[in-house]
Amino acid sequence: MDDLIAQFTSITDATPERAQQYLTLSDNNLEQAIQLFFDTGGADMGAAVPSQPSGTTVRSGRGYRENQDGSVTIESGDEDEMDTDVDPSRGGTNFHSVEDDEAMARRLQEEAYGSGGAGGEFDEVRAPMARTTETLVGPDADWGGPDDMRAAIADQMAARQQRRNRPGIFNQQPTSVWDQDDPEAHRQNMARATGGASEASSKSNLLAELFRPPIDLISPLSWDDAREDGKEEEKWILVNVQDPSIFDCQVLNRDIWKNPSIKDTVKENFIFMQYSKDDPRGGQYINYYFQARDSEDAYPHIAIVDPRTGEQVKVWSGSPVPKPSDFLMDLHEFLDRYSLKAFAKNPVANRKPEKKSKDVDRMTEEEMLEMAMQNSLENGAGSTRKQDDPDELTREGKGKAPVGTTEEELQTNGQIEAEEATPFSQIPSDRPHEEPSDPSTSTRIQFRWSGGRVVRRFLLTDNVQRLYEWLKAAPLDGKEGADFELIAMGKNLIEALDQTVEQAGLKNGTVMIEHLES
Repeated sequence: MDDLIAQFTSITDATPERAQQYLTLSDNNLEQAIQLFFDTGGADMGAAVPSQPSGTTVRSGRGYRENQDGSVTIESGDEDEMDTDVDPSRGGTNFHSVEDDEAMARRLQEEAYGSGGAGGEFDEVRAPMARTTETLVGPDADWGGPDDMRAAIADQMAARQQRRNRPGIFNQQPTSVWDQDDPEAHRQNMARATGGASEASSKSNLLAELFRPPIDLISPLSWDDAREDGKEEEKWILVNVQDPSIFDCQVLNRDIWKNPSIKDTVKENFIFMQYSKDDPRGGQYINYYFQARDSEDAYPHIAIVDPRTGEQVKVWSGSPVPKPSDFLMDLHEFLDRYSLKAFAKNPVANRKPEKKSKDVDRMTEEEMLEMAMQNSLENGAGSTRKQDDPDELTREGKGKAPVGTTEEELQTNGQIEAEEATPFSQIPSDRPHEEPSDPSTSTRIQFRWSGGRVVRRFLLTDNVQRLYEWLKAAPLDGKEGADFELIAMGKNLIEALDQTVEQAGLKNGTVMIEHLES
C-alpha cells in the first residue's frame, strides 16, 4: 500500500492522505485512482458532499435553466429583448446603435477572450459544462515503467486541455465538408462547429459564416504525410498558425482565404495547413519553425515550406494583415521565382557573416557599457520582434559583385561584359508602343512589380520582344536605364523573344517585372 501511495503522490503531487482516499475508492487500483484524481480536480473525497435541495431548477441564467437532472432548458426570446438588457455600470454599449459587422465581431471576440474565456455573459453566469465520457485503458503486455505511465498521462492531459477550448464563432471546430449544398445540413454543421453559438441569432449566424475557417482548403494530412504528398505532386506547403483571441487572425479567414483568386492559386500550387497555436496536430511545425508562438506580435503567421528539404522559404508575420490583392501578388511572385522542378535553380539567401564575439575580459569600460546598453535594447524589443522573411534575403545584393572582388577584377569583368553583347542589350530602346484598338486581334497583359501594376494591350501577333521594347522606351519611374527581367509562369521571357504573344501563353496573362540592381 505504501508503494502505491508513493507512486500516486509522485505522479499527481497530492498529499499521502489524499492519495489514501483515492486508492481506497478505487480498491487500490493505481491507474483508476489517478484517473479519478484528474477527473475530480483533486477534490477531497473524504468530505461529505452536500445533497441538492429538492426542486426542479438548480441554477438559472439569462436564456437558460439548468434542471436537477442535469438537463438544460433554453428559453427562447426575441433578439431585441436580449439585446436591450445591458447593465450600463458594466460599460456595455448601446445595442440599438448601428454597428457594422467588423465592429460587432471585434466586440464579441473581446468579450469571449477578454475575461479568460468567460464567454462574455453579462450576468457572469458560466454556461453549463458539457458532459464527457473517458475510458482508462489498462496496461498491456508492452507496458513499461513509471516513465511510460507519466507519458501516457501527459498525453491524456494534453488532449483534455484541447477539449477545454470551447468552440464558438471565433474558435470553430472542424466539420464535414460534405452536404454543404443542403441548407439544413449546413446549418447543423455550423452549429456543431460553433458549439451552438451560431444558433443564438441571425447576426451570430452571419458572423459565423464570415469568420468560418476555410475547411475546403485545409488538408487533413499530418505534417509528414503533407510533405510526402508535396514531393509527389510538386506542391509547396502553405501553413497558417492562428491565435483565436487576435482579431487579425480572424480577418484572414474572412478576407484572404475566402478570396476566389487566392483559393484557386492555393488549390493548384499548395497543400494548405491551418493550425491553432495550441493544436496538437500542429505541434511538429510550431515547435520547429515558430519559436515566437507566445508573442502576440507574431500573429497572424503564414509561411511557405519546401516539402523536399523542409526549409521555410517565405514568411508573413504579424500585423498588418496583407490585403487580398497584395497577398495574391506575393503568391504569384513567389511561384515565378521558385520552382519544385528537379533541375530548377531557386534563389539562394545571402546571409551576412556573424560578428565574432569579443572577450569580455579584454574590453574597456566604455565597450562593456556599450555592450550592456545594446543587450538591454535587444531584450526590450524582443517581445515585439517579428519573424524574418527568408525570401527577403534572396533579394538583397541581386546583381552585385561578390564580396571580396578587387577593383582590377571589376574592371576586367566590365571589359568582358562590354565585349559580349547580351540578348537584352541588343533590344532597341527607341521604339515606343501604342496600344491597338481592336480587341479581337489583341489581348490585355498585366505587368506587376514591387511598387504596383499596369495593364497594357498588345497584338496577339506581336513578338515577345515588343514587350521589352515598350518597357525600355517608357521605363518605370526611377528605373531609367536599369536592366530588368520579365517573368511569366516561372519562365524568363528573354528566352522567347521570337515567339508571338499568343504562342508564349501571354493572352490575358500576368508578367512580373524584376529590376536588376547595378
